Amino acid sequence: MQVFENILEYKPSKESIVTIGTFDGVHIGHRKIITDMVAKGKKENLLTILLTFFPHPRMVLQKDSNIKMIDTINEKKNIFKKLGVEVLIIQPFTKDFSRMSAIKFTRDILVNGLKVSKLMIGYDHRFGRNREATVQTLKGFGLDYNFKVDEIPAQDIESISVSSTKVRNAIRSGDFKLVNKFLDRPFNLSGKIIKGDELGRKIGYPTANLKIFEKYKLKPQNGVYLIRTKIKKQTYFGMMNIGIRPTISAKNNQIETHLFNFNGNLYDHEMTLEILEKIRVEKKFESIEKLKIQLDIDKRHCKKLIPEYL
Repeated sequence: MQVFENILEYKPSKESIVTIGTFDGVHIGHRKIITDMVAKGKKENLLTILLTFFPHPRMVLQKDSNIKMIDTINEKKNIFKKLGVEVLIIQPFTKDFSRMSAIKFTRDILVNGLKVSKLMIGYDHRFGRNREATVQTLKGFGLDYNFKVDEIPAQDIESISVSSTKVRNAIRSGDFKLVNKFLDRPFNLSGKIIKGDELGRKIGYPTANLKIFEKYKLKPQNGVYLIRTKIKKQTYFGMMNIGIRPTISAKNNQIETHLFNFNGNLYDHEMTLEILEKIRVEKKFESIEKLKIQLDIDKRHCKKLIPEYL
């Protein structure tokens, strides 16, 4: 998959089939659009192009928006590549870009920039300055500029009954079986392992402390979770705690993971954690000894669940 960080970097080599969107979370509804596009591209010998935007338009146009993204841009890249997208264009979204008229967007970007032959969009897609243009507008432009608009019907989208908002709500409520069903994959947290205070090591639960650099990434609520990860192509399960560690009166939120059956140094390694289930909420214990007793209980609980995810 070729990746371009700006539409101006891409030089069209052949006619294309294109889909457009922010694709927050790349849930099963998004996946259907993308896989359909890839299949049609192969059948009709068209280059498959996905045009997305970063930052999310709401981050730019609504300064008070505290919206968090289900996936980081790098996580999206990996998903799009697995789905068979040939060209990914990540267009910087700015206020100036948002003011582009629908006709200019169609002519300069879709037609001249991407050599679009077919455009795949949802029935409710709107675009251009102030979201002025509808699917019917695009179909009219298609007649003028010789491309077809493949509209995804309402019943196809609504039958899937999922949205990025539903995914976000499920993450916040801790229902990761529902989250992962909506996404058709586990929800991920990705980052670098950094050095912690090593308290876990002292009580028999050494942890890898994950630093997530993207501040816009949506994180689950504080608590303990069953996770899965890969290290050098080997799969490991473990339990992750997100929180402020109230038992030791810590203040900063941390993401700490104890991996089962793993020994080794992970400092400065990149790691992706797949969240499988929420085990419990974060609690304050009367002593470190009582915390350790609870960790023993958590570990037994997690290990009972692992066979379900093998």
